[in-house]
Amino acid sequence: MAARRSPPQERERQRPRDSAAGNDQVHSWTLVTSQALDTAWRVGKGSVALAVSLLVGTLCHFRRLHLYLGHRLKRWIGYLQRRFKRNLSVEAEVDLLSYCAREWKGETPHAKLMRKAYEELFWRQHIKCVRQVRRDNYDALRSVLFQIFSQGLPFPSWMKEKDIAKLPEKLLFSQGCNWIQQYSFGPEKYTGSNVFGKLRKCVELLKAQWTEFSGIKDYHKRGSMCNILFSDAILEYKLYEALKFIMLYQVTEAYEQMKTAKAIPSLFRLLFTRETSSDPLSFMMNHLNSVGDTCGLEQIDMFVLGYSLEVKIKVFRLFRFNSRDFEVCYPEESLREWPEVSLLTENDCHYHIPVF
Repeated sequence: MAARRSPPQERERQRPRDSAAGNDQVHSWTLVTSQALDTAWRVGKGSVALAVSLLVGTLCHFRRLHLYLGHRLKRWIGYLQRRFKRNLSVEAEVDLLSYCAREWKGETPHAKLMRKAYEELFWRQHIKCVRQVRRDNYDALRSVLFQIFSQGLPFPSWMKEKDIAKLPEKLLFSQGCNWIQQYSFGPEKYTGSNVFGKLRKCVELLKAQWTEFSGIKDYHKRGSMCNILFSDAILEYKLYEALKFIMLYQVTEAYEQMKTAKAIPSLFRLLFTRETSSDPLSFMMNHLNSVGDTCGLEQIDMFVLGYSLEVKIKVFRLFRFNSRDFEVCYPEESLREWPEVSLLTENDCHYHIPVF
């Protein structure tokens, strides 16, 4: 009969088997855990990739939407700016030297001259800003009338003594100027017998507007009203035609006085010495009818305008810098202390308004 094994020996034999089973169990759990983690990682990785893709897609969509809306908004703002800028014939004040730097770049002799002229206005004349005026063949008239209204200047003395609305008929019936029927309203040509009615409406508008502006004491209110008036092209052109007619009336009055050997201002004698303006008719046909259409005011016309409105028109002619003609006044000799308006020009063709 075989002898029974002792318990210690049995335990020694059992221990390796238990250790092997434990290792198998640990390996099994490790494998399961690894597979679970791998599966979870793949699922998580896919979810993250999907989320990132969705986020990138969303961001790209919003970026395209932002660019689209920005483009549309930019176009809309540009449209509004062009529309209102086009309607505003006298723009807001801008810094004088900034305007000069923008307009006169480069190192050409003329550009250097213009920069020096603008610096002269800024430092010596104390002109800090400029108002740009629409470039057309009415800009001299526009520049002068804007300042008359914005400053609230009173009527000329001779206008207070006469009803200027009746001046068209007065020229026809009292002085026999039937040639006035050939008067042209800027781009419009011959208008025939209807010219008197149109001129009367223009002069009535000028009288009403001038009366209203001269009666306003508040500077800011006059400025706001000027912005409204000088954005209405139809009303503007009627006012400029009224100014042209008033110039014609003064030339006709001076001519009638000269024929009776009465003293007249020297500027009118100079006007009548020109072959193209030897009398009121030739002045109208050869010069005044073209104003607003194919040309603006010439220098002699500026004299007549200043005399007619009883204002001293001071003009800074920048292209004449460092010469005696850099600063000129129209008329040169005013009969009394007339108010002053100022213009600046780079070429004697187009004018802007300096702001002191």
